[in-house]
Amino acid sequence: MAQLRQDYKQFVERDTEVIAIGPEDLKTFTKWWDENQMPFIGIPDPDHSLAKLYGQEVKLLKLGRMPASFIIDKSGIIRFEHFGQSMSDIPENPQIFTLLDSL
Repeated sequence: MAQLRQDYKQFVERDTEVIAIGPEDLKTFTKWWDENQMPFIGIPDPDHSLAKLYGQEVKLLKLGRMPASFIIDKSGIIRFEHFGQSMSDIPENPQIFTLLDSL
């Protein structure tokens, strides 16, 4: 999340909206979101309905929901998806910027 916050301006420059979805309940999620001053949209998903919709895995032995990243175009078509195998398996922003620039 820190890398998304750090480079958020570069996403905006590419006419891209960042949306992060977390497994916490509304109160816990909102408290963390506000304390960390996230500049983009955050959605709590405690019942995992969004995670299930997009096929995001939950692995209890690896501390919960695995990271997943998507680029969805303005027509609603998924142009890129990455399902992490560990909590640190997240595409770097330069890779995402390259993909966005190619669309």
